Amino acid sequence: MSHLKLGVEVVSAYELMPKDGQGSSNAFVELHFDGQKFRTTTKEKDLTPVWNESFYFNISDPHNLSNLALDAYVYNHNRTTNSKSFLGKVRLTGTSFVPYSDAVVLHYPLEKRSIFSRVKGELGLKVFVTDDPSIRSSNPLPAMESFGHSDSRSTKSQAPEQVPSSAPDPFSDDKARRRHTFHHLPNANISQQQQHSSPSATQPSMNYGAYEMKSEPQASKIVHTYSGLSSQPTDYALKETSPFLGGGQVIGGRVVRGDLRASTYDLVEQMRYLFVRVVKARDLPSKDVTGSLDPFVEVKVGNYKGITKYYEKKQNPEWNEVFAFSRERIQSSVLEVAVKDKDVVKDDYVGLVRFDLNEVPTRVPPDSPLAAEWYRLEDRKGEKKKGELMLAVWYGTQADEAFPDAWHSDAVTPTDSPSNVSTHIRSKVYHSPRLWYVRVNVMEAQDLVISDKNRFPDAYVKVQIGNQVLKTKSVQSRTLNPVWNEDMMFVASEPFEDHLILTVEDRVGPNKDETIGKVVIPLHSVEKRADDRIVHTRWFNLEKSVSAALDGDNAKKDKFSSRLHLRVCLDGGYHVLDESTHYSSDLRPTAKQLWKPSIGVLELGILNADGLHPMKTRDGRGTADTYCVAKYGHKWVRTRTIINSLSAKYNEQYTWEVYDPATVLTVGVFDNSHIGGSSGSKDVKIGKVRIRISTLETGRVYTHSYPLLVLHPSGVKKMGELHLAIRFSYTSFANMMFQYSRPLLPKMHYVRPLTMAQQDMLRHQAVNIVAARLSRAEPPLRKEVVEYMSDVDSHLWSMRRSKANFFRLMSVFSGLFAAGKWFGEVCMWRNPITTVLVHILFVMLVYFPELILPTVFLYMFMIGLWNYRYRPRYPPHMNTRISYADAVHPDELDEEFDTFPTTRSPDIVRMRYDRLRSVAGRIQTVVGDVATQGERIQALLSWRDPRATAIFVIFCLVAAVVLYVTPFQVLALLAGCYIMRHPRFRHKTPSAPINFFRRLPARTDSML
Repeated sequence: MSHLKLGVEVVSAYELMPKDGQGSSNAFVELHFDGQKFRTTTKEKDLTPVWNESFYFNISDPHNLSNLALDAYVYNHNRTTNSKSFLGKVRLTGTSFVPYSDAVVLHYPLEKRSIFSRVKGELGLKVFVTDDPSIRSSNPLPAMESFGHSDSRSTKSQAPEQVPSSAPDPFSDDKARRRHTFHHLPNANISQQQQHSSPSATQPSMNYGAYEMKSEPQASKIVHTYSGLSSQPTDYALKETSPFLGGGQVIGGRVVRGDLRASTYDLVEQMRYLFVRVVKARDLPSKDVTGSLDPFVEVKVGNYKGITKYYEKKQNPEWNEVFAFSRERIQSSVLEVAVKDKDVVKDDYVGLVRFDLNEVPTRVPPDSPLAAEWYRLEDRKGEKKKGELMLAVWYGTQADEAFPDAWHSDAVTPTDSPSNVSTHIRSKVYHSPRLWYVRVNVMEAQDLVISDKNRFPDAYVKVQIGNQVLKTKSVQSRTLNPVWNEDMMFVASEPFEDHLILTVEDRVGPNKDETIGKVVIPLHSVEKRADDRIVHTRWFNLEKSVSAALDGDNAKKDKFSSRLHLRVCLDGGYHVLDESTHYSSDLRPTAKQLWKPSIGVLELGILNADGLHPMKTRDGRGTADTYCVAKYGHKWVRTRTIINSLSAKYNEQYTWEVYDPATVLTVGVFDNSHIGGSSGSKDVKIGKVRIRISTLETGRVYTHSYPLLVLHPSGVKKMGELHLAIRFSYTSFANMMFQYSRPLLPKMHYVRPLTMAQQDMLRHQAVNIVAARLSRAEPPLRKEVVEYMSDVDSHLWSMRRSKANFFRLMSVFSGLFAAGKWFGEVCMWRNPITTVLVHILFVMLVYFPELILPTVFLYMFMIGLWNYRYRPRYPPHMNTRISYADAVHPDELDEEFDTFPTTRSPDIVRMRYDRLRSVAGRIQTVVGDVATQGERIQALLSWRDPRATAIFVIFCLVAAVVLYVTPFQVLALLAGCYIMRHPRFRHKTPSAPINFFRRLPARTDSML
């Protein structure tokens, strides 16, 4: 039998709601856990009661501890009626239980029991797990009648006053050497074997404490956000966690603050670092025979060593470099900062500065940066030497301003890496360029001059911005003044470095074109607009070359030349789509004057990535060099690269302004191929997570471990788990609610909409521009990373996606199908009682039609209230069942990963083409059937079948007369009773109206 118990110490409450009618309360606490109930004493007339009472619950099944919950209810006792009224509750999940040695008193805000409850205040609890066999469970819950005398009893007597065995002696010297390790809960088979063993055998005492979640993998609660057909394997499910972050422990989305001071980064774990800033040196002695010095600095703490760059022949160098050493990995008490002279054979020793790490100060932002000081160099014996070194040494966290640009001890690069690898592993914040749509309206040309005077030109205009090229249709006119009047759209980015180049060409023969002239327009000179106002047209002279077109002095000369009539503008009223509209992270227009104020703030804490698959081999073992990229709006962030780790800890926090709740945050994990690989290799994708902002509750902290799922040609694979902390806070509730009534896209998308072909083409160009700009940053954000984060290939054909979308459509209409099936059973009288009730409801609605709409809306209101209990508490994530990735055929996956155009063999392409023809044939049949039914409706009055049309016309005349003389309620009642008639009055053959409709002609007999 297991001795594992849950200890709960009810300490105190604070600012409770008065409920006795005299501005006070008679408060007591009820504890519920695993079918057991305990109650504290009642504190009379006290809104800030103090109990300090302890209770111990038996844990029947230690394996199920993470799925259990402790409920603490605070009540007010009414002595006159011997009843209790609700003051608030606290619910703690099993994932938050820790051993006695790690337990602290935490004050939890009281929660409401329902939306109508009035609750305020906090409850202080200390909850821990112990396996001390000498501690017995507390007495059962006393009866309600004993409330009146509950004050005279102290619940402390229910358990012996003995410290659990898992609690260390605070005055023992062994406390510093004791290390608490995580032990799994006991196996049921082992427990049974212990029960059948001899009673005389002494069983060793084992500590089954739950370990603190700060430094070890915590127990997680698996969350299924989808049910029914959308359920997926447990290994691919979302897992809720309760980590200790800078703001406190997160339990059920709420941050419970402990005794520690809140950090600036309250959504990540605090990581302690020793920072060393090497600023500069002066008066260094010469070491070479020539009297020169090539100095560099070596910073060494234990086994970790950081080196600055060296300068040639410089005795007063300036480095201004920062080194960050992880404090938990420091195994030395001395910091050594040595100045050395770079040499070919062996570096010469110049001088040394030593620091006792116990004397290093601690800096906590927003304190000002620590001032650097001059230190005299010493030799190895401690004697002063010539030369001084300016240094600053302090302890800090990742919230320090020096952290992003520092050299990190957990990023020690391997020897096979390039020399500039340090620039590719640092964290970085990027801002994507501001994108504009360029609208070019090519209207006409005038007085074109061609080489062959005996023919008229077959002219067209080629328009180019950077790598974007579009052409107008060729016009064969009988004059030298062709007219096109075509609109073209391009994407350009600030600052406008490219030019708009228009080339008028004459098609003189097959695959043979001659250039008539060119027009070059600098984009920075193009007029900008934020609405659909008319932009004035301009005539531009055609020049023979680009250099001549750029020569402004040459254009001012009076001379004859051909001209091109254009209307060009920068459209700032659109939102430039650089990602799919289904999961866009920003919907604002380009023009800043159209921006609305932000509605809130999104905070993201990237904690760690666990269970990663090895992405490369180094020193005979599999490893990975991973970093995370997060994208929301124009802001991209990249964490630092963690070297040689399959369980990377990032603990970096970022913030974005939110302008629309219908946007999506995307977080991806990648392996840095620049480390230990060739410079031309691409960064490998490990997985990504999408989180829609509108699914987040305001103010709640979501701490979950997301599975990193990637679709490979061999199938879907889990590459690891990404642990995130997310919080969305609104700044204006009214603005946020008003946003739901506004159009999703800016006004110009509805005034002058873009075609689907234009959207796909412009989105592709926008992604290329963003990728080219971010790849020039340092460290670069490579093109494959930008394309993967932007889902650039989501519009390409995929059999798997087609099946997934079909099943999504079937799931949407499943409710209608179920309602139709239920109504069919009502009409067939499968359940007579239900059918009779439906008849009664139908008669009431017929005679009181004004109740139809109120009934429908009330019904939907009740359904919404009922579903509120089962609302999703967690953001959705990648689902293999919805994506149809768990049952896809291997050949369909190979087709999805094929390039465009294809690179497969002709036999495979022929087989896939035949399969696509068969699928298209079924779709063709369905579309033809729908068209047939529509043509039969048209044939009712088209006299294609004169007899059928005559019958229908006569029927319409009779129906008009009958409907005129007969009340509508009577006709509706008769029609409803006929449709829901008893099966005894039905025939197995179709009814006459259906037979008449099916005999109507369609146009199928006219098709070839």
